[in-house]
Amino acid sequence: MACGEPFIVASDVTIIMIINSLVVVFHYSWKGVLMRGLFNYKTLAAVCAVVFFSACSESQPDNKTAAASKSATQEQVVNLYSARHYDVDDKLYAEFNKQTGLKVNVVKGKAHELIEKLKMEGDESSADIFMTVDGGILNSAKEAGLLQAIDSPKVLEAVPANLRDADNQWVALSSRARIIAYVKGKTDPSTLSTYEDLANEKWKGKVLVRSSTNLYNQSWIASMISLDGADKTEAWVKGLVANLAQEPKGGDRDQAKAIASGTGEVAIMNTYYVGLMANSTDPEEKKIGESLGVFFPNQATTGTHINISGAGLTKSSKNKANATQLIEFLTDVPAQEMVSNENYEFPVNPKAKHAELLRSWGTFKAQQINFAELGKNNTAAIALIGKTGWK
Repeated sequence: MACGEPFIVASDVTIIMIINSLVVVFHYSWKGVLMRGLFNYKTLAAVCAVVFFSACSESQPDNKTAAASKSATQEQVVNLYSARHYDVDDKLYAEFNKQTGLKVNVVKGKAHELIEKLKMEGDESSADIFMTVDGGILNSAKEAGLLQAIDSPKVLEAVPANLRDADNQWVALSSRARIIAYVKGKTDPSTLSTYEDLANEKWKGKVLVRSSTNLYNQSWIASMISLDGADKTEAWVKGLVANLAQEPKGGDRDQAKAIASGTGEVAIMNTYYVGLMANSTDPEEKKIGESLGVFFPNQATTGTHINISGAGLTKSSKNKANATQLIEFLTDVPAQEMVSNENYEFPVNPKAKHAELLRSWGTFKAQQINFAELGKNNTAAIALIGKTGWK
């Protein structure tokens, strides 16, 4: 309660000052003031009021100063909910802090868990940015009313229209291609063509892919539903599962290790894993990574499936300007090239140069699908997969 309001609960210092004042007043009243008839209760009330409000003004902080101090504190941070888990991200945030003085606070988790956290927290959420590794999930966050438009000409200039939300509520920060990997010198790349061809009997016992519960695979299947329809996609997935060399286990790196050890011939995996393995500090993993060939499927048809890593500005953001500044930083050329050179992801900013390894693979045709469709088709993809025996 502020000074001037009725029945204020004053601080200890204020109360002591009032009591001392009363003592002084009564002391002198008895000795002279009261005897001379100059003292009355109105005088006493006036004296108390002056002392009380003087004490209040000294003991209570100025509201404007407090608000400015609070605002200054808020302006020093950006709070990020992220489903990314890469070392390069920490380097980027450190560089951002160095350039701007803004600290990036990161809460990590799985994409779906972070969305639920945002829903539960509502307007009280401290998150300024939601970052994840799938366009479909970003659209789900938008559909749940968790995001707001990113108002930045710099971001719109840096990120092509097909790699951002139609309402600018999220933007891609990088992309990866879901390719067919093979061991160079063991598998002839001329025998490879499309994703659909992997259901052909000639690939019986030769295909490896991670679990269907993985978001990369769910969005991949969602994209095929968009392109080929649910019935055709279901028949294809059944054929793919029938050709698996082993029951799905591990991540993308494990699929690569399997084909390198002689289990199967081709693995479905994201390109950046090839780069990370080829540049690993682990000698054995590095050897495997360097042995892998990269094939971009469906070049004569619908193009290779890509998944994106992206960021959305949360509707609850308390540091909107700072969050926008971070997104501008992450989509600018230096940050884009750092992600490409250290995490082997494709930049979304056309002005950014690709890592040398990525350039060695050549250019490729990507699927032309609205990422919002991947989110809308996710439930259908999961239901379809459940009918095919893909674990």
